[in-house]
Amino acid sequence: MPLHDRRSRPYQLGGRLGESRCRCSAEIKIKTLSAVLSLSLLTGTIGHACDLCGCYTPQLEAMPGMEPSASRQWWNGFYGAVAEQFTHFGTVLVDGHEVPNPTGQYENSSIAQLVAGYTINDRFALQLNAPLIYREFKRPEGFAIDRGTVGGLGDMSILLKAVAFRYASPGRRTFEFRDGKNPVAVDQEPDFTASLVLLTGLKFPTGDSSRIKEEFHEVNVPGAPESGIHGHDLTLGTGSYDGIFGQQISLRYRNFFVDETIQFTLRGDGLHQYHFANDLSWDGGPGYYFIRNPQTIAGLQFVISGEHKDVDRFRGKPAEDTGITSVFVGPRAVASWRRWSAELGVDLPVLIDNTALQVVPDYRLRAGISLQF
Repeated sequence: MPLHDRRSRPYQLGGRLGESRCRCSAEIKIKTLSAVLSLSLLTGTIGHACDLCGCYTPQLEAMPGMEPSASRQWWNGFYGAVAEQFTHFGTVLVDGHEVPNPTGQYENSSIAQLVAGYTINDRFALQLNAPLIYREFKRPEGFAIDRGTVGGLGDMSILLKAVAFRYASPGRRTFEFRDGKNPVAVDQEPDFTASLVLLTGLKFPTGDSSRIKEEFHEVNVPGAPESGIHGHDLTLGTGSYDGIFGQQISLRYRNFFVDETIQFTLRGDGLHQYHFANDLSWDGGPGYYFIRNPQTIAGLQFVISGEHKDVDRFRGKPAEDTGITSVFVGPRAVASWRRWSAELGVDLPVLIDNTALQVVPDYRLRAGISLQF
């Protein structure tokens, strides 16, 4: 959700795509800045953690064509987005060490998130996320090979975002002679902005969790290759009501920016005697806007992201093949044009420390596009 601000980010303020420029009187400039800051609580990114964790929050505050708050209508508070995260799992690790994969087992996971939200005021916004999941897999099953696909609606989430802190340095004023006679005051955007956005949310068990039932029937066949893809890897939902808590800090000085996002998922009791562990994910990094004008913004960011999750519990006992700590790095391109915003990113693993035998990610591709009405 770092598509963008956010991504999974579920959030970004004065961040990846910047703020719009206002060429008007000082009073209108202040109102416009307020409107821009209010939209900052819509920012975020695609979750970089496990496939069932992160929410995508579109980056809308960066759109340079935003109107002053005084002229916005009630329907201008609506926004929507579509985001895609594709993850290829193809490396087999045992306690953090790579081992051979003689059967070529793998999983391709595609999660498309549909996002609808509304800006309540300059401090709060509500957002609904609906993930559509499709997974293709190949795994050993005894001495045979099991191939298949799963797909459908995942666990939906509702999020409340709040701007806890925001600051903008005083803007600069210049004068232009547009009609050749009288000078016109032009107020430039602030050189420095800083913000803190808080996130709370609830995830509902709308995704099918029947794949978890496989855990009851798994049997290790002596001499047969072990599978690293199980029911808890293929399930579309956790079967639990989960709490989502997060925060995002964003800083910008002229065309340079830095942002940081942390998201914590507090798991509730799941179905089928299976309880997913709590999950902590984070991402952030520096970036630079190569294009920055009243109509168009484009930039590039270097992102470091990661996740830590303890082992799940099945029938009251630890599921030893579910714990993981990972770190990814990669570039993220961001752009906006008027009320449209988009991003494209790649995550490559540099550190993965897991428990027992698991098939872990080789790479992630993320993309998304959003529209502020």
